[in-house]
Amino acid sequence: MPANTIDHNRTRYNFDGIDSVWLFGYGSLIYKVDFPFLEQRPASIRGWARRFWQGSHDHRGTPEAPGRVVTLIEQPGAVCRGMAFRVSPNVFEYLDVREKNGYLRFSTTMTFDDGSHAEGLVYIATEDNEAFLGEAPEADIAAQIAAAVGPSGPNSEYLLRLAESLRALGDDCRHTFSIESHLTRSGPVEASDS
Repeated sequence: MPANTIDHNRTRYNFDGIDSVWLFGYGSLIYKVDFPFLEQRPASIRGWARRFWQGSHDHRGTPEAPGRVVTLIEQPGAVCRGMAFRVSPNVFEYLDVREKNGYLRFSTTMTFDDGSHAEGLVYIATEDNEAFLGEAPEADIAAQIAAAVGPSGPNSEYLLRLAESLRALGDDCRHTFSIESHLTRSGPVEASDS
């Protein structure tokens, strides 16, 4: 599948007659909320694990030196915490462009902190997209993140802001925190406010 998924996403779901849709965010959508929403609630999805296995050629890296950002990998028994946003369907016009580098919209069931459930959508970069980098030792992932910079800024900023946001949600994402630990051991790095 080509890395640019905008056109593909726009044919995946018909929003005719729908006033709002729940969207589950597990990466930068948690902390970089640059889109309008009707409601925001902490949530989780089951059977998926967050992994820094997706390449970022457009935001946190370049085609010559891609960064690494998170996607979801199926993992029985796993629980991925994040933030759910109830949005108007027209918000996907913007989000499909923001999430264009290999991410497709999939339906999912999310569980809110009060135990209630809702059906919604989540962007996942699958293994068959051109930007997928796959598994690597966490120290190697940290080194790649430390070196990568793209139009949206340093890849290290993405990692550090995500780790900070996951702590605020009470998530214990060992994969993310291990990569953060490898990154910060190599020298002082701070997340910026952008």
